[in-house]
Amino acid sequence: MDLLFDQALVAANRRRALKAGDPRAAFLIDLAAQEIAERLSVVERSFEKGVELFGVTGATAAACLGTGKVGAMQRIELQDTGATGDLTEAPLETLPLAPRSVNLVVSPLNLHVTNDTPGVFVQINRALVPDGLFLAAIPGSGTLQELREVLLETEAELTGGASPRVIPFADVRDIGALLQRAGFALPVVDMENYTVRYDTLFGLMKDLRAMGMANPLAGRSRKPLTRAFFLRAAELYAERHSDPDGRIRATFSILYVSAWSPHESQQKPLKPGSARMRLSDALKAAEGKN
Repeated sequence: MDLLFDQALVAANRRRALKAGDPRAAFLIDLAAQEIAERLSVVERSFEKGVELFGVTGATAAACLGTGKVGAMQRIELQDTGATGDLTEAPLETLPLAPRSVNLVVSPLNLHVTNDTPGVFVQINRALVPDGLFLAAIPGSGTLQELREVLLETEAELTGGASPRVIPFADVRDIGALLQRAGFALPVVDMENYTVRYDTLFGLMKDLRAMGMANPLAGRSRKPLTRAFFLRAAELYAERHSDPDGRIRATFSILYVSAWSPHESQQKPLKPGSARMRLSDALKAAEGKN
């Protein structure tokens, strides 16, 4: 399998971000934590033991506990990142969870940099007890689309070529298909778009580094970019993606995932051919009532 992401660099980016400790850069993980907790709060059942996967700050675990729906939350974090609290360290794609050992798994903003996302989904499903719940927030297609466009055009203009500077993101259909492939039941995936404004491109890039979201692509160019490159990119960004007050816009499109480990009590879709009335007959009957 070709490796899209450099996992050592993913961990190094997170380690650097945690060491910097810029509280203003935690807004995205806080948004994801709040949204996951809100979705958990409307589930009409309780969960004895939950796990937060690679949540960096622990905000998602805390928010889930705050709903009163979870008895206890275990945190799993990347090795040697400097994350604090009572946690277990593990590589991003190897989950230290015994089969059928937890009722709830939450994953805030980390599954977009896994090389084997289907394999991680299978591990999560395997760790859940029957009728256990998986909730996740995953950056999706549309995220940083303005930055992607500007960096590609700047590099093409200045060098005649282009190297990937912003990682690819999955869309709703991709994630839904992977959940089904991993054996989850009742998968639901929807998207929320968040627009964040900055004074300039440099403020956006500072935030991305502070969030541990610097480019971790294994195939990234190792050639350092010049000051002229960034000045031109900032100029193009301001021309194309700014508001009347001069501030620029950056889009973060977050996919919110809900899926269950299979259980016999769950609602099942009807088998093909099991309907007792043809669709055409049903439509005719409905017309007759009007």
